[in-house]
Amino acid sequence: MSAPGRARCGAATGARFAALAAIALFLACSPTPASPPAPTPAAGPRVVLPSGTVIRAELARTDEERAQGLMFRESLAGDAGMLFLFDTAEIRPFWMKNCHFPLDIVHIASDGAVVDVLADVPRCAADPCPYYTPRAPSTTVLELNAGAAAANGVIPGARLTLLEIPGR
Repeated sequence: MSAPGRARCGAATGARFAALAAIALFLACSPTPASPPAPTPAAGPRVVLPSGTVIRAELARTDEERAQGLMFRESLAGDAGMLFLFDTAEIRPFWMKNCHFPLDIVHIASDGAVVDVLADVPRCAADPCPYYTPRAPSTTVLELNAGAAAANGVIPGARLTLLEIPGR
């Protein structure tokens, strides 16, 4: 036979356990509030990918900005990219000199149609750096983190929507 103090302690623990179990069951069965949608850039240059993902676009409009590109950067945010803007449609090879991470290079026609995707282009480890040439002329080139194009349905023939891009 157990001591009277122990029996009461066990009973109190059992009651506490039952109360905690009831609260846990209530919380588990209660509707959970909808998680907030992922933040979407509301203003500024951006590109909407076929998946609906919105990319904040840093613009490279001048020869100097285009030559600099993403050189010497250690990374690129997942919701960011660099948009290279040109006045005429041409075949423009790109290279990865001094870029420290792999990229997807998306070539886009003036109507927003993707004309080529150079996927998972590796960083250049040593000179001379190779050039990566698209199959068709483009007026715009979008650089994204490697894998982002495939993950978001960016394939030749898909359409991208350019928002708040001067001259586009």
